[in-house]
Amino acid sequence: MRQKQPAQQAKKDYNGHPVAIFFSYFGPHKALFALDMVCAAAAAGIDLIFPYASRQAMRTLLPEQRFTAFFTVIGVLLAAFALKGALYYVITVVGHYMGVLVEADMRRDVFSHMQRLSFRFFDQNRTGVLLSRVTNDLFDITELAHHGPENVLICALTILGSLCVMFTIRWELALVLLVLLPICFWYTMRQRKRMRDANIEVKKKTAEINAAIESGISGVRTAKAFAAERAERAKFDRANETFKSAKRDYYRAMGLFQSGMEFTTGAMQAAVIGAGGLLIMGGSLDYVDLVTFTLYVSTFISPVRRLVMFMEQYMQGSAGFARFLELMRTQPDIEDAPDAAVLKSARGEICYRDVSFAYGGGETVLRHIDLHIRPGERFALVGPSGGGKTTLCHLLPRFYDVTEGAVSVDGRDVRSLTQESLRSQIGIIQQDVFIFAGTIRENIRYGRPDATDAEVVEAAVRAEIHREILEFPAGYDTYVGERGVMLSGGQKQRLSIARVFLKNPPILILDEATSALDSVTEQRIQASLDALSRGRTSLIIAHRLSTVRNADRIAVVEHGQIVEEGSREELLAKNGAYAALERAQEMAAEAQ
Repeated sequence: MRQKQPAQQAKKDYNGHPVAIFFSYFGPHKALFALDMVCAAAAAGIDLIFPYASRQAMRTLLPEQRFTAFFTVIGVLLAAFALKGALYYVITVVGHYMGVLVEADMRRDVFSHMQRLSFRFFDQNRTGVLLSRVTNDLFDITELAHHGPENVLICALTILGSLCVMFTIRWELALVLLVLLPICFWYTMRQRKRMRDANIEVKKKTAEINAAIESGISGVRTAKAFAAERAERAKFDRANETFKSAKRDYYRAMGLFQSGMEFTTGAMQAAVIGAGGLLIMGGSLDYVDLVTFTLYVSTFISPVRRLVMFMEQYMQGSAGFARFLELMRTQPDIEDAPDAAVLKSARGEICYRDVSFAYGGGETVLRHIDLHIRPGERFALVGPSGGGKTTLCHLLPRFYDVTEGAVSVDGRDVRSLTQESLRSQIGIIQQDVFIFAGTIRENIRYGRPDATDAEVVEAAVRAEIHREILEFPAGYDTYVGERGVMLSGGQKQRLSIARVFLKNPPILILDEATSALDSVTEQRIQASLDALSRGRTSLIIAHRLSTVRNADRIAVVEHGQIVEEGSREELLAKNGAYAALERAQEMAAEAQ
């Protein structure tokens, strides 16, 4: 059942009304929701009974000296308040747990949605900001999911019930409250938008602080290496100051709101006492009814105050939900076509036909690229940094879509294939390898989660890292730390090669896979890469030309265009751009 949830989630319409979307998350937990609401209604009913029972006791039982009945009523009231305590226990436990379930569902959905978003989205958004949206914002929504419905129900029942009973006691006094109540709600609605806007700003600044913290922790080694701790603290302090400023504005808005509400609710009580005094002076009201009415005024005012306190929670939760919806309404730049086909067992024929590309409508990065790579061919891309080599390779697995032209695999436009099936046929090894915080076995198995232990070991052997793994105290179960911090650069690289061996894709992209390694380690890695690329269509990006001498063909990419293409021997014979690159690297090597 868990595996079907993402598919069900895809059908949810996030462009509808926010209230409808919010309550749609209560659907899977309707039994808990109903229990919470029943207990809330019962607790509100008990609050309404007390003043009425007190009035009957003072007006009838005590004057008639029916003391047994009087103490029986007191006993019933005590039992009712004991029941109310039990009801609030259920409301607290069940309500909070239901809120956690709603939060978990939202977090599942937003994480699944973020997995669908394209590279461009993550290019434009900081990790810490996204983390804040998945943690802090959703926590505020949890509190709203728990307290929101029950608070509204309890307050609505108590306010309406109190008004109805008060109209039966003295309609004149009830009318005083009814006149003042719209003023209270008018003030509430007027201040609500200001508080909401201020709270959204607070959440933005909180996200910026989280981003600063994430950046500071992730880059702590670099900061220490450059003795830049003071600069990092200064960046954090700037983010912290903007957060304090946003919080100050929010609390000012909240202060105006609460002070106005305190005045309004106090004015209600004073107005009732004043009007009641006039009625007593005129002989049309006795003290028992005034005391009873005053009790109901307290019962009436209590939910109004509760709504005031809840308003801060509502603003935080609604601001968090607004940011949640903003993220959920962000559509991927790249989506499967409605009739997208599944690519199975690709032969590895790759074609770029008149391909041009620009990031986000900006400056063109690639211009009119035409390439035909045969199945099993090792095709190298060389040239200066920033020429467009990596971008060219990112178009193949559809990390980005071409601006003009088409990229095809086995004669089929990659845009006509499902992204999952396309990427399952491609293995990528980059210079900056990402190692997950887990064991060596888990990181290798990431290439194929259903692989057996024997297959994991075989992949490690082929990547020439098996012996080194066995030298670790826990072998394949060794914990590698955050981003593989406990491994050397060469070990991380060979771990990534083992992943691809295990995945066994017919197409391979090697993006400067050895450029960050020393010469000795590079030779060992290169042997593994040669074994890996054998029999596969391989796109090899390299700065060190020594690593691509065995390539079947080489293309020189400069300023987003292919300026030369051919075998190494053909390019050297031309004595053009490639030959100049080789001479430059040979001179640099001799100078060392």
